[in-house]
Amino acid sequence: MTAFFIPKNHMEILEISATEWIGYLSSFFVAISFFMKNIIKLRIVNSLGCILFIIYGSLIDSWPVIITNAVIVGVNFYYLFINKKDRPVPADEVKP
Repeated sequence: MTAFFIPKNHMEILEISATEWIGYLSSFFVAISFFMKNIIKLRIVNSLGCILFIIYGSLIDSWPVIITNAVIVGVNFYYLFINKKDRPVPADEVKP
């Protein structure tokens, strides 16, 4: 399952391929999401990182990366849109 939107001889910036840049960007968004106090913002930023990881996984043909991040995006969407609470949960009520 190779991606069709980035050619094999893709451009490199600072000797890093476009595929690797997507991987680094994915990692950045997932990591930054853990510093968020607001659970809604955390889930949105984490979902963005996971979606980028799904793209990255498809570029490197890695089903474990694709499946894991698709499940995480599904969980985030479930809590953001389907299982809405009447009130937002304050950050100090969120238990690890």
